[in-house]
Amino acid sequence: MMVFTQRLLMKRLFSVFPHFLHRAVCASVACGALLACTPSYDWRTVMNNDDGYEVTLPAKPRSDERKIEIAGQSMTMRMQTAEAGDAVFAVGTVVLPSADPQLQRATLDFLQQGLARNVNARPDARATQIDLAAGGRVLGSEMEVKGEGGAKRESRTIQARFVARGAHVYQLAIVSDKTLPREQAEQFFTSFKLF
Repeated sequence: MMVFTQRLLMKRLFSVFPHFLHRAVCASVACGALLACTPSYDWRTVMNNDDGYEVTLPAKPRSDERKIEIAGQSMTMRMQTAEAGDAVFAVGTVVLPSADPQLQRATLDFLQQGLARNVNARPDARATQIDLAAGGRVLGSEMEVKGEGGAKRESRTIQARFVARGAHVYQLAIVSDKTLPREQAEQFFTSFKLF
């Protein structure tokens, strides 16, 4: 049941998290099916110098990238994903052709709407602060949406944060069958720092 649920979940994610996330989850689903129902978190800090961030993930991450189109422009989206139990933790980075504020906003809107659409919900983002590794913070947004997704209309929860900095737009997301314990979600979200 868990394997089937994760496969459906990943199909829905690909409208925003491109096909490479599917490969990462499919590989982990087989391993996850062998584990007990209680997820195991093996937190590790990942430094991504190319995209300018660090984050703590609950398992060894997988990485991939692909081209996507936003606001009529082709861009690269890079993704790092890790799985724990029925939850997928992902950091997506969209590389913009410039630091144009209008393009940043269009990309943020695209990502927020796409995630919410995966569970047939409306994006309801609110302001939050994202930490800088050197100290200080920048303005970002966060949202939590719940709804039904997949062919069997199974319940899904998506918790996400978004931020634009220079020629990069970042999307952090946890997608799971149910809301994760607060401490696990906070471990992930608060560990994210921009360089």
